[in-house]
Amino acid sequence: MTRSDRPRTERQAEQAAQAGIYSATTRDIRVSVRAYYLEDQSEPDRAHYVWAYKVSIENRGAVAVQLLRRTWRITDAQGRIQEVSGEGVVGEQPTLEPGESFEYTSGTPLGTPSGFMRGTYHMVEIASGLAFDVAIPAFSLDSPHGGSVVH
Repeated sequence: MTRSDRPRTERQAEQAAQAGIYSATTRDIRVSVRAYYLEDQSEPDRAHYVWAYKVSIENRGAVAVQLLRRTWRITDAQGRIQEVSGEGVVGEQPTLEPGESFEYTSGTPLGTPSGFMRGTYHMVEIASGLAFDVAIPAFSLDSPHGGSVVH
């Protein structure tokens, strides 16, 4: 299949990834992430690199859901993995009615000039109590101090 023959959604996903926006949909919950290197908070000569990332969670389904917990896997350029888990996001456990979205910004430091993150939101359908996991797509943490893109 040539680039121009691809379905529109695949082309849009590719364009978004090239723009630094990574998205994934699980059970009608769309998660989109964009990371930003924070030069003013980083100290490359001390191996301290900091990123902010903006997350959008959109309920494209027909039932209300609530985000209860999160789990992140943060991998640096040397392959070291840090797992971070906790309740909600930025101190909240948002409920999303059909068609609603929730956005937040957070951040992470690394000891290397690049890395990547991925994770899972642990959610529940409000009416049924059914618990399910939503994938947070892997996304790059790239600084101008690294030689290559990790993701």
